[in-house]
Amino acid sequence: MRSRLKMRWMAFGRVHGLGSLAWHERDDGTMQGNPSISNQVSAYMLSLHRQKVHAGETATSACAITQDILKDLYDFNHRPENWEIKQYSPGKRKNAADPEEEVPWAGGNTCRLLFAAFTIAYLCLLRVDEVLKIKFSHLKWDTHDDNWIVLTLPFRKTSQNGDIKPFVLHRLPDYFQHLCPVCALCDWILASQLSSGYTSEQFLELFQNSLLDIWLDPYPYGTHSFHCGGCQFLHGDLQWSLRRLCDWGGWSTDFTHLTIVKYLISWNDEPGEKREDFLNLERPPSLKCPSCGRSCQCAY
Repeated sequence: MRSRLKMRWMAFGRVHGLGSLAWHERDDGTMQGNPSISNQVSAYMLSLHRQKVHAGETATSACAITQDILKDLYDFNHRPENWEIKQYSPGKRKNAADPEEEVPWAGGNTCRLLFAAFTIAYLCLLRVDEVLKIKFSHLKWDTHDDNWIVLTLPFRKTSQNGDIKPFVLHRLPDYFQHLCPVCALCDWILASQLSSGYTSEQFLELFQNSLLDIWLDPYPYGTHSFHCGGCQFLHGDLQWSLRRLCDWGGWSTDFTHLTIVKYLISWNDEPGEKREDFLNLERPPSLKCPSCGRSCQCAY
């Protein structure tokens, strides 16, 4: 519903030049302002939303990607038959020797590219269209230390007036190798010629093909799944505060709008724990530090 209202506001406000003044009647009896911004339209849209809810329809947002899904994709892509660089473009093909056998739909170059994009979008909380515009000139290596990379984007939706803070990406420990953007970028750059990129639509198709490879229904997932999942991982698993998340992701710290909540909480994401365990203080802790293995109830 909110997206439809936004489309109407853009159509009337920007395309037709009616601005953001609410629709109202002037003293001479004529109407003035933006028709999409009126009490009548708001009341109608709310009523329509209630009717759809009563009818059983629920708004669907992109399901967040989890680190477990990225781990499965990492393991699948690193199989020798998938990681090997072959001379063909992405797409399902049949084995000429055995027409019933399907060979991998993508070669090693595509697997490397996709995983670099996956990890950057996930940990840097970027939109897919921002990831796909990254150029080699946006990356900076330390000539004396190859354990970190600085990524500086020239433009972001959340920083349209400049002052874009760089992302300093460090090589992650072995237990987080499936999330390490430094390793993924190095793998991709060393194996590729850095030619033309992909559009958001092409990337979404490749992403959905990857989910099918690990027997996961791609329908609930979209191009927003990565920064939603990354936001939940940094907050839930690494215990980042909301202020640190906003600073890293380039989001406003004006918490009166609570924009970040839609990334942290979504009805179609898997719950972190069972409801019957909320007040069961005797249950064994399930969340453990991946580094030292220790856990306690306060980790929840």
